[in-house]
Amino acid sequence: MASFFPRQTIELRLEESRAFRRLSFNLVEMGLVTGIVLRLYRSVVLTHGPSGWLFVVAVALGLVFILAMATAHLANYPLRQWLRRAPGFAACAAAGEMATSVCLIALNREPNGTARAGFHDWPGMALNTFWTREAAICAWALVLALIVTIVRRAIVAAELHEKHEREHQAGR
Repeated sequence: MASFFPRQTIELRLEESRAFRRLSFNLVEMGLVTGIVLRLYRSVVLTHGPSGWLFVVAVALGLVFILAMATAHLANYPLRQWLRRAPGFAACAAAGEMATSVCLIALNREPNGTARAGFHDWPGMALNTFWTREAAICAWALVLALIVTIVRRAIVAAELHEKHEREHQAGR
């Protein structure tokens, strides 16, 4: 049982849910759950019509959510697998969104601009959703890969420098 009120701050530990950890390994499930949650969030936010900076904040929160979920999934795998996992995750997220969108259209709850979306709007919405998710997630994966590569090289360089320093001091 986790201690939520540790006696010393050094005892504080971040504990990740085991269910979320298992979910984060599965590309299809993680993508579908992400897409479903994102579409429901989008429909609620756009239905209540925030304007101005509230709309920008709402869109930014949605973007942060989808990129955080993609990061949680990609973090489980080596960089060389990201090339296929990032587009796959985006496709699964788009599929989850579009399945949710069909249900919302049937319930007359899917926004499309200032009006309600109909089934005739769905193909265009699906194509737009697919390409925007692919672009955002693949660009994010590229940025993450560059950061990981730079950090790894810096760590290796620092370790080599420390090794040479120890050898140099041992030789004195």
